[in-house]
Amino acid sequence: MVNKKGQVQCINDEILEKLSLKNRYKFLNYNLMSYLPKEQLDFLKKAQRFFIGFERKNNITHNEDFYEWIPEIGKEGLVTRINKFDILDMNYEPHGLTTEFMRTLASDFFDPQLTMGMGANILAINPLLIHHEDNEVRLNALKELVTGQKNGCICITEPERGSDAVHMLTTCDQQEDGSFIVNGEKIYQTNGPKADWAVVYAVSEKNSGNTMAQLLVDTSWEGWNVERINIPWTPRIYLGKETFTNLRIPPDYVLGKPGQGREHLFEGLNIERLGIVLLNTAQAWNAVSHAVIYANMRKQFDREILKYQGVGFPLSDLWAETMNLTLSTLNVCQMVDKKMEQFGTLPKEFSLALVATASQLKSISAKLSQKAAYECANLMGGAGVCDNTLMQDLLGITRIQEIGGGTRQIQQYIMSLTLRQLYKLL
Repeated sequence: MVNKKGQVQCINDEILEKLSLKNRYKFLNYNLMSYLPKEQLDFLKKAQRFFIGFERKNNITHNEDFYEWIPEIGKEGLVTRINKFDILDMNYEPHGLTTEFMRTLASDFFDPQLTMGMGANILAINPLLIHHEDNEVRLNALKELVTGQKNGCICITEPERGSDAVHMLTTCDQQEDGSFIVNGEKIYQTNGPKADWAVVYAVSEKNSGNTMAQLLVDTSWEGWNVERINIPWTPRIYLGKETFTNLRIPPDYVLGKPGQGREHLFEGLNIERLGIVLLNTAQAWNAVSHAVIYANMRKQFDREILKYQGVGFPLSDLWAETMNLTLSTLNVCQMVDKKMEQFGTLPKEFSLALVATASQLKSISAKLSQKAAYECANLMGGAGVCDNTLMQDLLGITRIQEIGGGTRQIQQYIMSLTLRQLYKLL
């Protein structure tokens, strides 16, 4: 039997219907409704209604090229919600990191790979928002990214440097007219082959982070060449290897001159890592919601399998761990929002403390999302590993979350370094 998605159907109609996006959203909402302010819960439900309608209207199978969906999602204001974007004569309310958490939850339940792809757009949006300097070119690029008209990527990682984001080999040579010529390679850029805009980091002197620049690139320019990298765990996300050959960057597109790029790079790192925490938490909830619904319906030996201790007890533990991660993440999001509302920016002392906190949450959330996806799939048996549900996406995408945004070892290094610094204060 083949279903309307062209898949061999392994799960009966009754269970598949119960596993619908609408019901998984309901399960999530019942868990969060006691902890969310009304404004955030209302926004979460509004975003959920959009994705339910979008899935129904377009007969989504989740095999499609999700990049084609982003313009419509952008019109709804669901590409990013971290900022208000009043500089673009827009009024994203509510906004902030807590609202971004709600947007991520709604989007990830709909399609995890889409959500990760849009996350890369946000990484290109944030530096433009901070360093637009009322420049028309930059503001135009910013609006196109925020509204989903165009896609973006951020080019930091290099083939021979990996997690070493400072000692780059990609060079930028300043010309007499103020433009820069860029040569070098980048790799593992989410959205790279689909990007219309890219934020590129390069140095005027190889291996010298103090000479780093931050540059905005129109990917239609001569000198930008990109190849798609195959990441089997995320087959619908386009990751790229970029080669820059005498790529000219006009003066208006220079977000930070040599010497400014390093500061620009690290100013967004905390929010970037917290964004990954939001993804990880959403993926854990998505997996748990599938398993809970399935285990309450699937019968073995005339009993729902949830009633067997071998299923119900480990699933309860995963539920508890996911809820605890959620409450921790929610607390940090609300603290960040409160500081931004109070000061308009994050105070230096708070930002420094947030470095370790972001690494802690990134580390434990990546481990939990992978554990939740695998264990929930295992508890669902064959239904958890076939292609009838989004579990296959969750199994794949959670396996790369410890790598993106700084590997597991980088987070451990930051945390151990902080422990040393704390000891010195004793």
